[in-house]
Amino acid sequence: MLDILPQDYKPKLDFFETQRAIKLVKDTFECKLAEKLHLLRVTAPRFLQVGKGLQDDLAGTQVPVGFQSKFSDKRIEMVHSLAKWKRYTLGRYGFKVGEGLYTDMDAVRKDEAVSPIHSIYVDQWDWEVVMTKEQRTIAFLKQKVKKIYEALLETEAVVAKEFPQLKPSLPEEIHFIHAEELEELYPDMSPAPREHEAAKQYGAFFLIGIGHPLKSGKPHDLRAADYDDWSTKTGDGRYGLNGDIIVWHPERKDALELSSMGIRVDKHAMLKQLKHLGQEDRQYLEFHKAIIEDRIPLSIGGGIGQSRICQLLLQKAHIGEVQSSAWPEQVEVVFAKQRIPLL
Repeated sequence: MLDILPQDYKPKLDFFETQRAIKLVKDTFECKLAEKLHLLRVTAPRFLQVGKGLQDDLAGTQVPVGFQSKFSDKRIEMVHSLAKWKRYTLGRYGFKVGEGLYTDMDAVRKDEAVSPIHSIYVDQWDWEVVMTKEQRTIAFLKQKVKKIYEALLETEAVVAKEFPQLKPSLPEEIHFIHAEELEELYPDMSPAPREHEAAKQYGAFFLIGIGHPLKSGKPHDLRAADYDDWSTKTGDGRYGLNGDIIVWHPERKDALELSSMGIRVDKHAMLKQLKHLGQEDRQYLEFHKAIIEDRIPLSIGGGIGQSRICQLLLQKAHIGEVQSSAWPEQVEVVFAKQRIPLL
């Protein structure tokens, strides 16, 4: 229970200020993201029909919430994310190179381990942009990361102007480091402590190459085989055209992941990654066949946590201060004891 909230923690905004600030953050960041990445807002599904290959299985770590409707005996699942749906939609509606979409994604992840930065409800901006074969490079990936970070910095400045008690804390630039480098720097640490050390040192960094086995033989973290390209060589002897935006979170004194993103698989990378994970049978699903047959465009995309952004910029210690969800009883007890509103 001591890990739920710091004992001496006092929010800098009350309930009403928090609600106004949440709207300010979401409205501001959404507009800046769309402007910088040339994105069109689209309406997205809350659930998908099973069997089309559009569900994000989160590398097999969670079981989706599902149901059957009265009009069909086919199973329907609540989305985990829209990673594959977005790319499919780019092709379906004929988006051109350089054009993209974003959406408000709401998901239920019933198997999520609840923590000060996790709940069973996930809200994020999911975005995707059409790209060319020649753009499938680390340089292009970094360019998009910098644009997203610019949107974050500009949003932080807007929030600080409206709420002067929230002093900006983010560094002016984001640092880039490969997961292999991080393992070499901290060989005796597991991935989470490595992220802690890097976030503490840099303030904000993009961790490249998540999903491919490192020199230790293990990946920094698991990634699905059919959206991010984590197996392509990057020209420096390393692998991966994807990564996470991670920042230092002063209220928790720990790392906070804001976004997972990457250049998406082409047919060669997808087949290689499916084989690596022993999932070759998925190549026959509708989405996967479309990639193999070049019927959907090459793309780059990701998800950006809405509540995580709010938690960071409003300087909140717990995600439950900015997001309404279901919480364990012990979380409710701690919040009540410290007289902090739990949404």
